[in-house]
Amino acid sequence: MCTKRKISALFALFLSALFIRTAFAAELERLPARTSPVPATTNSVPHVQLGGESNPAFLAELMTRVSRVQGIEIRDTMISMPGASGFWVSEHLELANPQAIVGGLEFAHMHPDGSLHASLSPTKASEAVNAGWATYHPWAKKRKGWEGFVMIYTPTTDAEVNVVYQLVLASFDYVTGQKLSSLK
Repeated sequence: MCTKRKISALFALFLSALFIRTAFAAELERLPARTSPVPATTNSVPHVQLGGESNPAFLAELMTRVSRVQGIEIRDTMISMPGASGFWVSEHLELANPQAIVGGLEFAHMHPDGSLHASLSPTKASEAVNAGWATYHPWAKKRKGWEGFVMIYTPTTDAEVNVVYQLVLASFDYVTGQKLSSLK
């Protein structure tokens, strides 16, 4: 009888831990609503953010984090404006969604003002737009495979840098099939 109680107690503890872990993970993985004002963008190409303050320290932090991700290479962009940095999938990685790549192996790029264009899954793009983090590229609905191509707004706080970084990882995950982002 004592062994059965111990097993029951251990099983109950296991289920409790599993429930707490799942609830905590779900809380961490939700894309929060952006609280900063949503900047305007052009509705044409080149697609640029209009206004909004960028902080060089935040942009440097974001670039440093992205550059440390194994499988991402920071290169000159082949599709954006001068001064933008391209985020490229390393050549040794396979692509799960090659149709989302805009050019070469560039899955995203960061403009000098800190705004980014990135290829997200259509579902994640919709979530990012609805939460105020992004807007669709003018060609997103016009080119097959670009349904999730968005502009992610310049991060203006440390917390926003964290979310934008997770969105960059979500873009990498979408094009490569990996799972680095903590976002659902």
